[in-house]
Amino acid sequence: MKKVKFIYNPYSGESTIALDLDKIIMVHQKYEHIIVPYRICNEYPMSNAFADINEGYTYVLIAGGDGTIDSVVNEMKKRNINLPIAILPAGTANDFANYIGMPHDVCDACNQILESNVKKIDIGKINDKYFMNVASTGLFTDISQNMDINLKNTIGKLAYYVKGIEQLPNFRKLKIKVTSEEVCFDGDMYLMLVFNGQTAGSLKFAYNAKVDDGLLDVIIIKAGIMKNILNIFIKMLRNEHLENVEGIIYFKTKRLEVECFEDIVTDIDGERGPDFPLIIECEKNGISILGTKI
Repeated sequence: MKKVKFIYNPYSGESTIALDLDKIIMVHQKYEHIIVPYRICNEYPMSNAFADINEGYTYVLIAGGDGTIDSVVNEMKKRNINLPIAILPAGTANDFANYIGMPHDVCDACNQILESNVKKIDIGKINDKYFMNVASTGLFTDISQNMDINLKNTIGKLAYYVKGIEQLPNFRKLKIKVTSEEVCFDGDMYLMLVFNGQTAGSLKFAYNAKVDDGLLDVIIIKAGIMKNILNIFIKMLRNEHLENVEGIIYFKTKRLEVECFEDIVTDIDGERGPDFPLIIECEKNGISILGTKI
């Protein structure tokens, strides 16, 4: 029997993944795989999850949101563990799992994973941290970091929009310098998003992004009059194309440098990111994955 390392966050989303453990074991046993679980909690660091990793393991199964996925992937990169990963969407934010076509039904997701072939996909890197879906900075980027966990788990992605609306009166221009082969921008902005995936808060901002093209999709919302900004956010909420829209810079690149001297933070899939200056890169074919429909 082949072994699968199963790392799960019992507090993700509606905290139901622990109740699905029997279903996960059942489906894997049908395919002659043994589940070896590791429960993420404050008492035990993520590094303990891989203490027993050897050639007997076939892949790492992750149950949680985008932040949980990033935590596991960063630990694997740190330890040079090259096993494929697979994702069970179980968090408040499941943008990357949704993008790659993972079902929310646990049995369907497990079957899809176990019947799939390994695919190599890109991964983003911001300084010394890796991210699967999106890195960001500017207005709104500290929302998920400062949000009450009960609010996130109760109303999900709506919580992000509620907190975002609360910040509208605090809009201010942020001086930033972005340098890449394709675009150089030295000016004022409100928000910058760098996508490996396509969505943030279930909104498809980076509709042209591909996870296997060796490129990141960059969106910069330039500072301007409030009327233009409101129109841009309406377009975003409607999932309309953002290319050639006044007030937006949208481009693809494999590497960019970002300088900023404002009192703002960076965000990696809902978790605190590194401090400025930033080097953001796409690591082509940086990780292997199972179950993807893309």
